[in-house]
Amino acid sequence: MNSMLKHFIWLSFLLHSACTPPRKAPSPQHGISLMVLGVAQDGGYPHAGCRRDCCRRVWSGRQPQSSPTCLAIADHRSRKVWMFEATPAYPAQWERLTEATGWADKNAPDGIFLTHAHIGHYTGLMYLGREALGATAVPVYALPRMKNFLETNGPWSQLVSLKNIAIQPLQRDSAVEPAPGIRVTPFMVPHRDEYSETAGYRIEAGGKRILFIPDIDKWEKWERDISREIEAVDIAFLDATFYKNGELQRDMREIPHPFVEESMRLFDVLPATEKAKVHFIHFNHTNPLLWDPAEVKAVEARGFQVAQEGAIVPLSGQ
Repeated sequence: MNSMLKHFIWLSFLLHSACTPPRKAPSPQHGISLMVLGVAQDGGYPHAGCRRDCCRRVWSGRQPQSSPTCLAIADHRSRKVWMFEATPAYPAQWERLTEATGWADKNAPDGIFLTHAHIGHYTGLMYLGREALGATAVPVYALPRMKNFLETNGPWSQLVSLKNIAIQPLQRDSAVEPAPGIRVTPFMVPHRDEYSETAGYRIEAGGKRILFIPDIDKWEKWERDISREIEAVDIAFLDATFYKNGELQRDMREIPHPFVEESMRLFDVLPATEKAKVHFIHFNHTNPLLWDPAEVKAVEARGFQVAQEGAIVPLSGQ
């Protein structure tokens, strides 16, 4: 084969490869699965106005972005999916979810469970409205103050009046079953409740129990023992907004959260099997668990997990 023919064959291969769209791998998931759609604090990563190295890593292309914390439960048998939080990154998170499941024909979740009225946890509802999707009666689950906030404050009240969303009232410590085999129990945690109460959730799906507490002031302020709550579940996604005190250049008492260092000291007494259930999540842009592999390894070396955006956790089989 002469060199000109070889060149022609190679060029044809390159052109074919460039013009052929990549095939999407079919979803390997069956039964019920959990997906981590975001791991950052409300403002996402990078953070608006941040000129520190943590965010310059993203602006310069050295580090990928991270979107605000959001989980999803997908039932692959019924082709239904529920999101926990409606974040400002809702469009990209919904796209990631439909790509992972292969459900490109779905245009909205079968339900959204909200924790509270801070910007990273509910403002994604705006994409269901008249200016965007124009959705029809998407179930939105909320505790009483959160429900009232949405119904009586614009622009959220327009979502209700136009029936883009249908609010499903929740009561603390009272379970709801949005579908057979899916059971969700809200409970209240202490937090900065300017506009609503703050919920955590216990999710039962596929025979597994998941604890989701993305925001809480301090573990010792809660009426419950977090260690006992961890023991009662299979997976625990817990508030890890800040790694340590002094991380911000302002008084951190104004925005209390359990520092990761505090949580690890508290949980270090747990057996290894219990510590392994803990998945830290909801990282502020200053938290090195977002961008420092060495810090991630150090946390993992102590027996804990660091939630990863895009992770899929099978909860049941076929």
